[in-house]
Amino acid sequence: MPARHGGPASASLSRMRVLRTSADFRLLWLGSSLSLIGDGMTFVALTWLVLDQPGGTQSLGLLAMCYTLPVFAGGLLTGPLLDRFDKRYVLAADSLVRGAAMAALPLTAAFGGVPHALPFVVAAIHGLLKMVPLAGFPAAIPDLVPPRDQDAANALESISFSVAGMAGPALGGLLIGWFGSMSVLVFDAVTYVLFAVAALAVRRPLPPAPATDAGGVPAGALFSLLRDRVLVATTVAFMAFNVAAGMLTVTGPWLAKTHLDGGAQALGLLLAALAAGELAGSVLAGSVLAGSVLSGARTAARRLVAIAVVQLLAAASFAVVAVAPYVGFLLVGLFSAPMTVWAQSLRMRLIPPRLRGRGFALLRTLMQATPPAGTALATPLLLDGRLVAAAALMAALSGLPALALLTGRRFLTPSLHNAP
Repeated sequence: MPARHGGPASASLSRMRVLRTSADFRLLWLGSSLSLIGDGMTFVALTWLVLDQPGGTQSLGLLAMCYTLPVFAGGLLTGPLLDRFDKRYVLAADSLVRGAAMAALPLTAAFGGVPHALPFVVAAIHGLLKMVPLAGFPAAIPDLVPPRDQDAANALESISFSVAGMAGPALGGLLIGWFGSMSVLVFDAVTYVLFAVAALAVRRPLPPAPATDAGGVPAGALFSLLRDRVLVATTVAFMAFNVAAGMLTVTGPWLAKTHLDGGAQALGLLLAALAAGELAGSVLAGSVLAGSVLSGARTAARRLVAIAVVQLLAAASFAVVAVAPYVGFLLVGLFSAPMTVWAQSLRMRLIPPRLRGRGFALLRTLMQATPPAGTALATPLLLDGRLVAAAALMAALSGLPALALLTGRRFLTPSLHNAP
């Protein structure tokens, strides 16, 4: 699909423009990016701390549960906070609380030893508050960036996740080897403080929207979003895609253990290939529909088609994993990143300003809830050595909803006409 405002060079200029012209967005993005790198390092540090405890291997499952199970409850609580208070203060408060939680581990270590349960408590606090920046940052973007630059802003957020996914664990491993796990936790605590400072330094207020929008819809009508066909259809498609992504998180270690040379190094290369693909996809995401202003149903409908097409390509990439694992992981990352960027820009137009906090929190929480189902589906298949069946299931789970988006776009078009 040809770019509306040029090719990759235009997209690059758009990303540079949004960083150059919006000091507030630049501050928030830099603070968030640094904090994400710290989080990537901390996951490795907490894992290492747990492994060093008696029975550490058996406790890894509990650590993973503490990281993931509180996310759903936290997501339900996050949205109302973002819509009721200035997002700058919510983001800053979240960063300070999580920074204090991370700092508790090195502080207790310095004063006599880390309680056995503390790493799990810290992981649970992280999981509970995880959705605050995940929903708060995109909810703030429409107030900081004009519509023509929202693709670029969303691409920059996606780039941050990709870079953090590559750099965070690698840096964490190096620092643990040189200085120990506690040094990583101190670093992450500092990044949280810096993110809080960046959020408070944003000059433009990010307050809650008025109780009613131009249409006069009452302010508690969160479930009015469920009447938007495009929001529902794209969220269901992404939830299905994330089931396949959850399967991939099990498939990677299994491949490294049973099929690929190098063991842990092979796993690192697979994860690096996935993150590199995500980075490339995020950088290129603005080259299609670059700078699009979603001012009408036609433009929004083209964007919906583009989302469905790249999801179909990502689905085909899951099948490639069975025959060429490194290439498959790279391609999954490459095609999944534009899905995220373009869908997020579309949601920014479809979700009323007064519901952005709750809307993004609800949708991202739903999408984050499905990967565990993928791990449950993949495990028995891989234990039986059925890699081809697992790859085919990943492709079907992610591809069929995308195909439904394409074939059902006429049914979805009336919702696009209502985009503000």
